[in-house]
Amino acid sequence: MKVTITHKDAMKFEAKTEKSSFIIDCPTISPVEYFLSGIITCSATDIVLLPKNQGFTVTDLVVEGDATRAEDHPRKFTKLFLDYKFNSDGDDVQAARWVAASIETYCSTINTIRDTTEISYSVTHNGKVIRENEKVISGGGSNIDLGEIDACCS
Repeated sequence: MKVTITHKDAMKFEAKTEKSSFIIDCPTISPVEYFLSGIITCSATDIVLLPKNQGFTVTDLVVEGDATRAEDHPRKFTKLFLDYKFNSDGDDVQAARWVAASIETYCSTINTIRDTTEISYSVTHNGKVIRENEKVISGGGSNIDLGEIDACCS
């Protein structure tokens, strides 16, 4: 993957990818907001494509993201909460699995920040809350004690 950024004027930049180009207009939309938008869009595409590949249809998809950043520079994300709302012709178990698969496996942008960011999510499927404040095993701030791990015998 290759992206080239060219300064246009003031605080406007053109991003050219291998497939297209777009203008990044800072500070109207900050690079961090573009980054968060990319994270959310990556997962949203999974929530459309995973069901489609299984013969199901997702409609009315809305994913809201709320990120908390560190106070000190480089001001990394410390927490990310994602709220998925959608309808589908699948059941609630499938809907929950699609979201979990996106977060835990398929969405490369979420997995890029996963080691340093505490991630949680909720899912509303067909108007019913089916997951609420689910925690994802991740880095930064996650205090999960896995206990002692014995090494394999050699």
